[in-house]
Amino acid sequence: MDVTEKIVRLEDYEQYIGSKTVDRIFEKAWKLQHKHVAHINSTYYGGGVAELLSSLTLLMNSVGIKTGWRIIQGSPDFFTLTKKIHNALQGDPINLSKRKKDLLEFVIKQNAIRNHLDHDMVIVHDPQPLFMINEYQKHGPWIWRCHVDMSHPNQELWDYFRPTVEKYDAVILSTKDYKQNLKTPQVFMMPAINPFSITNRNFSDEEVEARLKRHNIPTDLPLVVQISRFDRWKDPKGVIEAFKIARKEVDATLVLLGNVATDDPEGPEVYHSLLDNRDDRIIIMSVQDSSLVNALQRRATVVLQKSVREGFGLTVAEAMWKGNPVIGGNAGGIKYQIQDGVNGFLVNSVHEAADRIVQLIKNPKLRERMGQAAHESVREKFLLSRYLEQYLDLFNAFETVYLLHR
Repeated sequence: MDVTEKIVRLEDYEQYIGSKTVDRIFEKAWKLQHKHVAHINSTYYGGGVAELLSSLTLLMNSVGIKTGWRIIQGSPDFFTLTKKIHNALQGDPINLSKRKKDLLEFVIKQNAIRNHLDHDMVIVHDPQPLFMINEYQKHGPWIWRCHVDMSHPNQELWDYFRPTVEKYDAVILSTKDYKQNLKTPQVFMMPAINPFSITNRNFSDEEVEARLKRHNIPTDLPLVVQISRFDRWKDPKGVIEAFKIARKEVDATLVLLGNVATDDPEGPEVYHSLLDNRDDRIIIMSVQDSSLVNALQRRATVVLQKSVREGFGLTVAEAMWKGNPVIGGNAGGIKYQIQDGVNGFLVNSVHEAADRIVQLIKNPKLRERMGQAAHESVREKFLLSRYLEQYLDLFNAFETVYLLHR
């Protein structure tokens, strides 16, 4: 098969969104055919941003917009600092010494030399490359796309960031809950999934079983699964506690599957802190395997995403797409995906999570009804075609402003 036949194009979404929506998106893209766009972030794998960009950049190209994807480089000290910054944007304390600021700004200067961002539009993702804008003479709009939960940012950090953020022409946040007091216009766009990716494409029962067998995951009991980066905000310890409580009433196997992104030095520490909990029915794995993610989400009886902070949580939409209701932490973007009691459950504690695990395992009719609602809600709201269209609307808005001021 020619490799180009494997690359997803907008037309492939017609089966889910209809021909009128596809035509409308193409019409919006037609006005932008002359544009050259660059996305820049801090890692090419691990976590939702890399997952999004790997699909979004291809989809933008498929509608005729020349779109590139750049990755910044940095030392371990740099990524240790940016992880602390990420946590502080979600409310943690931080000690912003002059040495740390100098390190951040120096590494960004190095990356600015390596990357020649003379594009018509530049989208900078998350805090790591934020200061790139200070190193360039802009040739068009620059957009800061922040994916984290910004509902309660650390004030010291935000005071340091705000002057740079306000140099951008727009800020994209996932929900209005994260809105900040800024001179820069703010736009709200919830992320979305690619239904054709290895993580989300249709798997046969045979493919699912083969993948689970390859990783020695037992399927003789119901599977309770959480898939996410090893990050304390995802509350993996809370998931283990909830499972242990639920196991007093139902027999099941817990699988915690995660990976460690290149820009997240805390990941290995969180992973190793969990390993003492392992037993025959508590499986904790650090594996980068999109097919395994797909298989687990399809085979699971219960899927959790028990985050206490969460910008959006793509793994929630992924599992829902596969017809699985999700037990999610009542936080951030999760509560915009899960309608409590309709297509999943929102929980605020370990004991609530345990109760919902038991309820879903014991009630297959409830799982089926909620799973159907979950799949439909993703089809309607959280496919990448919608996300692409929102970007096109933003790009066209800039075009209108530019024409008015020529």
